[in-house]
Amino acid sequence: MALKNSPILGLQSFLLLVVMFMLPSLLFTKPNGEPFSFLENLQGSHQGQKLEGVCKLKRYLEKFGYLQYNDHSTHANDEEFDDQLESAVKVYQLNYGLNETGTLDSRTMEMMLRPRCGVPDIINGTTRMRSGKMKRHQPGPLSFHIAPQFAFFKRRQKWPYTLTKASLTYRFRSSVEVIDLQTLRPVIAQAFAKWAFVIPFTFSEAQESQTHWNITIGFHKLDHGDRHAFDGPGGILAHAFAPTIGWFHYDADENWSPNPNTNQIDLESIAAHEIGHVLGLEHSAIPEAVMYGLFSAGEQKRELHSDDILGIRTLYGLDR
Repeated sequence: MALKNSPILGLQSFLLLVVMFMLPSLLFTKPNGEPFSFLENLQGSHQGQKLEGVCKLKRYLEKFGYLQYNDHSTHANDEEFDDQLESAVKVYQLNYGLNETGTLDSRTMEMMLRPRCGVPDIINGTTRMRSGKMKRHQPGPLSFHIAPQFAFFKRRQKWPYTLTKASLTYRFRSSVEVIDLQTLRPVIAQAFAKWAFVIPFTFSEAQESQTHWNITIGFHKLDHGDRHAFDGPGGILAHAFAPTIGWFHYDADENWSPNPNTNQIDLESIAAHEIGHVLGLEHSAIPEAVMYGLFSAGEQKRELHSDDILGIRTLYGLDR
């Protein structure tokens, strides 16, 4: 027997249509505001205080490798600025050449609020990133130099390599179209060329007929299936994975440009940095290095620093 029309069925149908219409926006809503803006309310905070937002600070430092509570800790999810958090802040300050106060002073806040690479500074509890401060090299009033600050992934992962040549291929695969390939191709080729100039690698785009390639480059939003979700505009700009995974992802929610103004992020500078990760380098503590993990809108850092060059050549055994 056919169902008769009823007000209840009509209302249910209407509500179902409303939910179906709203579902995409519910699933893909961007976070409100800048992802790191919560830090602004914590300036001056220190050990012993209880403040709203401290829990988010713990998540921030945990995300970038500075903090790891054990399973039995009572402070992992509370708002207390405890001893372990103070120690984590001090390590962050050490890595970025700041005074190691353990307090969220204005200089520390300035650094933490900057957009950055999503690759942690500390991986598996081990930091190979060190302060980029000037260090004494030999006796004498002018005998200072910048010590090497490059770092490798813990197991020194790298691509298979011989002393003759290594050839890696890449392909573009995005879930969101942000920059057309005609614009993106020369930018990426130029970034690869900077690394190819200092190590005997060749990098070329894979042909569409090829079923295997080494490096995948693309734009993605929020949770995009690699267990390292992006966070909307600001915050994390991009991330990449150690050899030989070969994934390099831009955050599609950023304001990207091949020729950035003061409100845009430079495509090539970020590509040069993430390619460094793809090849096996971690973050450097030298602000002028391509492998430095923090960025600013409008900044262009497309040329490899001597620290980047020494790091990649050391990793591949070229400076023995």
